[in-house]
Amino acid sequence: MAKGSKVEQEITVEDKLNALYNLQKVVSKIDEIKTLRGELPLEVQDLEDEIVGLTTRLENFESEIAEVTSAITQKKIEIEESSIKIKKYEEQRENVRNNREYDNLSKEIEYQTLEIELCEKRIREYTAAKEHKTEEQKNAAGQLAERKLDLEQKKGELNEIIAENKQEEEKLRETAKKLETKIEERLLTAFKRIRKNARNGLGVVAVERDACGGCFNKIPAQRQMDIKLHKKVIVCEYCGRILVDKELAEAHND
Repeated sequence: MAKGSKVEQEITVEDKLNALYNLQKVVSKIDEIKTLRGELPLEVQDLEDEIVGLTTRLENFESEIAEVTSAITQKKIEIEESSIKIKKYEEQRENVRNNREYDNLSKEIEYQTLEIELCEKRIREYTAAKEHKTEEQKNAAGQLAERKLDLEQKKGELNEIIAENKQEEEKLRETAKKLETKIEERLLTAFKRIRKNARNGLGVVAVERDACGGCFNKIPAQRQMDIKLHKKVIVCEYCGRILVDKELAEAHND
């Protein structure tokens, strides 16, 4: 426990500020690499999502067309069954013994004839629906083919950019990890939070021309003096960014 306290004491506020400013420079370079990729990662993700949606849509069309086809087949079977019944009833009607039997058979024939007409109407409706769904399926398949080509192209562009900057980005990320170990967890968490909400990802900025290098609001002379003393971590009262003095910043400039 005593050993840990000693290490903690050895890390001065100036050390922390130096580490924070260096970390900001490194993550800003990583941000620049990400900027080179532009909207490509989002475009790739959107295309992948769209392809999943179109694939599901095509599967649904396949299922719906199969159902309609089955319904058409069923109605044709029903027509055939009704036709057989009509033929049977017509043969029976020729041999009836009285008007009552004749009328009953005539009603059955009429009923089966109506059934056939209804089935034929349903077949026309199902056929029209099948044609419509088949056309939509064709269009969706065309869209899917186009999106797959677009995705292949966008992925190629993205992979090319990533490959060009892969080594540099890996080195920068490794450097960032090492710098993070020099910053206490509470301060590092605050830095990441500030950076996330700040414009251009700047969580640490230098005082320039008596103003905050992030929001450009004027900083009082006494506060500037406190910043130069490196006795505590000071944030801009307007934008919340961590402030360092110009001399410290220039010491880390290439």
